[in-house]
Amino acid sequence: TRFHREKSLSIAESTRRHDVSVRCMRDAEPDLAGHPDTLRWNARYGAGFAASFIPHPLAVLALSMRLPDGPFIDLASGPSGSALLAAGAGRRVTVVDASDVALGLLATEAGRRGLTELITVVHADLGTWRPRPDSYALVLCTGYWDRGLFAAAAAAVASGGLLGWQAFTAEARRSRPGLPARWCLDPGEPASLLPAGFDVLIQSDLSGATRRLLARRRRAAEPPMEQTVRGDHDRAEDSSRTTGCLRQGVQGVQEPDGR
Repeated sequence: TRFHREKSLSIAESTRRHDVSVRCMRDAEPDLAGHPDTLRWNARYGAGFAASFIPHPLAVLALSMRLPDGPFIDLASGPSGSALLAAGAGRRVTVVDASDVALGLLATEAGRRGLTELITVVHADLGTWRPRPDSYALVLCTGYWDRGLFAAAAAAVASGGLLGWQAFTAEARRSRPGLPARWCLDPGEPASLLPAGFDVLIQSDLSGATRRLLARRRRAAEPPMEQTVRGDHDRAEDSSRTTGCLRQGVQGVQEPDGR
C-alpha cells in the first residue's frame, strides 16, 4: 500500500507499525516526535484504541450538499472516518494531524478499503502549518480551535465551497477548568471571524458546550444569501437539506474518533 509521507521519522515509524509503505510529499515539517500534541494524541490513539472510522456528522452533512469539484481537507483529523467517506465517493482528500499514530490507523483502513490513492496524509503542527489558498471544495476542522488556522482555512476554501468547523465554547471551561481559554470560541465565533464573501448556513450550539459552523464561500459576483431572489433553486436546496438533516438528528449521530 502506498501513502504520502512527511519527512518526520515518527510518521514512517507509525506507518511501518501498521504495515503501510509511504512515499514523499511536499510541505514536510521537522520531526514532531517530541511535540506536546503529538505525544498527547499518540497516547490516546496508541495501544488498546479501536478506531470506529465513523464520519463526523458535520462532514456527512457537508458532503451531502452542493459542492464544486475539488479536494476535501480534514484538519486535526485523527483517524478520520470523514476522509474515508469522501474518498469512498471518489473525492481526493488531504488529512492533517500531529498524531502519526492516528494517521497510521487511517492509512491502514484506507488501504483495506482500496482508497490509498485518493488520500494524502500530512503529519504537521497545525499551530504553524497552513493549507494552500483557494484549493478545497470542503475544509473541515472539528474539536480544534486556533484563530490563525481558521483564517487560513477560510482562505483555503474554493469558490462555491464549504467551510465546516466545530469547537468548544467558553462555556466548556465550567466543566473543564483546565481547558485553556485560547482553545475556546468566544461569543459569536467562528462566524463573526469569517471574511467577506461567505454565507453562514448553520451556526448552532450543541450539547457538550461546543458550537458548529457551516458556511459557503460565494462565487464571483454572487450576491449574499439574504439578497438572493426567491426561487434560487440551488440555495433553497442547500437550506432545505441542512434543515432536514438537523431535524433528522444528524447532531445526535454517534461521535467519531477525532478530537
